[in-house]
Amino acid sequence: MPNDTDMFETLRQELRRGSLILAVLGQLKAEHYGYTLRKALADAGVEIEEGALYPMLRRLESQGLLTSEWREEDRRNKRFYTLSAEGRTVLDRLVTEWTGLNASVGAILRAAPRKTEP
Repeated sequence: MPNDTDMFETLRQELRRGSLILAVLGQLKAEHYGYTLRKALADAGVEIEEGALYPMLRRLESQGLLTSEWREEDRRNKRFYTLSAEGRTVLDRLVTEWTGLNASVGAILRAAPRKTEP
C-alpha cells in the first residue's frame, strides 16, 4: 500500500493534469513558442516542466485544438502555437465546465466539517 506522501503526489498529479490543459489552452489565446508559454504560465503561478509541455502541445495540435508554425526569431527557428478555431470553441466550453465545477467543489469544501488534529 502506498504511503501518504506517494498517494498525495499521485492525486496531486491527477488534479493538475486537467488544470494544466485548461491553463495551456487559455494562455494560447495569444501566440507563444514553448519558452514564452512556460514563462507566462509560471508568471501566473502554473509551473510545467518541458517534458510535460511539449508532448501536451503536440497532442493538442494533433487533436485539432492548436495550430503551429515554424518561424525564425533571433536567428533561431521556433515553433509558435496558438488556438485553432476549434480550440477556441473547446476552451469556451471547458471554461464554462470549470467555472461550474469549481463553484460546486468550493461550496462542498466550505460546508464540509473540518477534522481537527489533537
